[in-house]
Amino acid sequence: MIRTLTYILLGVFFLSGCEEDNSNTLACDTDHSLDEISERNFSMGFSTWVFGPTESNRDETYQFLYSNADIYSEQIEYKIPWNAWINNSPLPPEFTREIDRRVSKKMKTHQLLLSVSLLNIDRSDLLEDYDGSIPNYSALNDTVIENAYFKHLKYLISRFDPDYLVIAMEVNELKIHSESKWTAYQSLMNKIRTRLKDAYPNLPLSESITLHNWFEPEVKDQTGFISEISNYINQNMDFAAISYYPFLKGQHKKTEFQRAFNFLHSEVSVPIAFSETAHLAENLTIKNFNINIKSNACEQKYYLETLLLNAHKQNYEFIIWWTHRDFDKLWETFPLEYKDLGKLWRDTGLLDEKGTKRPSFTVWKKTVEKNRIR
Repeated sequence: MIRTLTYILLGVFFLSGCEEDNSNTLACDTDHSLDEISERNFSMGFSTWVFGPTESNRDETYQFLYSNADIYSEQIEYKIPWNAWINNSPLPPEFTREIDRRVSKKMKTHQLLLSVSLLNIDRSDLLEDYDGSIPNYSALNDTVIENAYFKHLKYLISRFDPDYLVIAMEVNELKIHSESKWTAYQSLMNKIRTRLKDAYPNLPLSESITLHNWFEPEVKDQTGFISEISNYINQNMDFAAISYYPFLKGQHKKTEFQRAFNFLHSEVSVPIAFSETAHLAENLTIKNFNINIKSNACEQKYYLETLLLNAHKQNYEFIIWWTHRDFDKLWETFPLEYKDLGKLWRDTGLLDEKGTKRPSFTVWKKTVEKNRIR
């Protein structure tokens, strides 16, 4: 998921686009626009992010995905065992146990998107190893980095056998946060991509882009930034993998959501897929970040309706809603230093923390049950 705070740290107070009655029972507007979807031409799914810390919570997550999706996403973004790949030494048991556990739950009836992160939490440098270190390098395209990361991807492909692969996540954030590394990063990815295409010619490859930091980006040269990211996608990707959280951009209304979608469609010439997306269903207040964002379950429903209609009209490959259920139970186990960050996406599920279905779930279920035609 997107880990940058570029926009929300502005501390802007965003007003909600929905109304609430005196009993706090939401009455969402009815939208019949999705009635035109008689058959789906795109896949629908979720990531395997769990809502609670127990193994039964994990099992329940996979069961929900099995029943309510035809694609799902495994995101590998915790650590990279750099030292093992570089020195040909044994892989850390913590790494192999987690991969084994995920592979054991693979759903053969569903398509799989495998998303792997090269970059760290704020997308400014390499993701760290299990001992907290990163490899020494003079530039990101050093041969040692290339060979190690290729081994990492090749291992994960061999274990998961995905239908789609995101080889690095939210990469436009690197250009924003560490622009001096951007040229070497592109060179690194060109080499990695070539090697992967030779080894797996039929595996669609992409690198995910944050739409909220590509559309009207907070950079000095907006036109130049947009053009460079658009060209990078269109010249190098088999599909555009989009990461989009509208509330991070201060978007709350259908017209605002649609402006971002219109921008996306005008910039991309390859197939579009949403590799991760979600929207708040509750108010978000984080005092340490000076954040106070208004939202509710209706606003979430309106975003999902907008997303699905665009997926239908623009023939998206797939959409991945990041978490199916609010993860309050998991969030309670977070170390104190990560609680504020984790709270940003905690209340974005189609189910709330108790498992109660939100209006957006009804929209999702009605659409996912329509036959997929490709």
